[in-house]
Amino acid sequence: MPLSCSQLSVFYGRRKALSGFGLAMQKGEIRTLIGPNGSGKSTALQALAGLIAPAEGKVTIEDVSVATMSRRAIAKKLAFLPQQPSAPDEMTIAQLVRQGRFAHVGLFRSYDRRDEEAIEWALESTGLSSLADRTLQELSGGERQRAWISAALAQEAGILLLDEPTSFLDIGYQVEVLDLVHRLSRERGVTIIMAIHDINQAIAVSDRISLLEKGELRFDGEPRALAESGLIERTFRVKGRFVQVSPDAPPHFDVELKRLSH
Repeated sequence: MPLSCSQLSVFYGRRKALSGFGLAMQKGEIRTLIGPNGSGKSTALQALAGLIAPAEGKVTIEDVSVATMSRRAIAKKLAFLPQQPSAPDEMTIAQLVRQGRFAHVGLFRSYDRRDEEAIEWALESTGLSSLADRTLQELSGGERQRAWISAALAQEAGILLLDEPTSFLDIGYQVEVLDLVHRLSRERGVTIIMAIHDINQAIAVSDRISLLEKGELRFDGEPRALAESGLIERTFRVKGRFVQVSPDAPPHFDVELKRLSH
């Protein structure tokens, strides 16, 4: 399996932020983590990326424990994109994406043909080849997010972890990013785990969904099973119902909004 973990527990001081978390990914699978704020989604991603050492449990990449791997070795297998990555505004897309090759190039080797091909592939995969010379400050929100995903792809990592990749984006850019994620999975075989807030987006794009609450895994399975479980209403404390416009369409959660008095 590309990535798996079992019985992961993470503490921040005395507070247990993640408790007994586990998953097993298949190649090319899209897994989303959903849950209320503070449920442990970001903590789970950071633990999977080897950025946080769990108090209990372990993470393995291709059956090798992440705890035994160097950061550079992990970076060749796994790319992690945090919620708000930063880089100088005057940096171009091409320069940002070239940085994604650092795990392979290191400090002393120059870029060779293999590196240049990987950079070109990353730009092409994200539809940014024609924009490569633009600076980050010239980009729209969706283009900037695609640029960061392109830099992650340049690592040629088979596993991509995304923390809230659609946050702060207009709906059009959200669709653009999710479409890219889906294509990377289906056309390139990239294994993807992402934390996301929008329940309907998660249902639409995911092969499996993991629902977290207070650091504990409440559900792990296919989107349709989640829709039938009643857990969305209980976990998020909202009234609503799942509707389906056609047998082939994914279920859509329709939140019941009360009329607000003015």
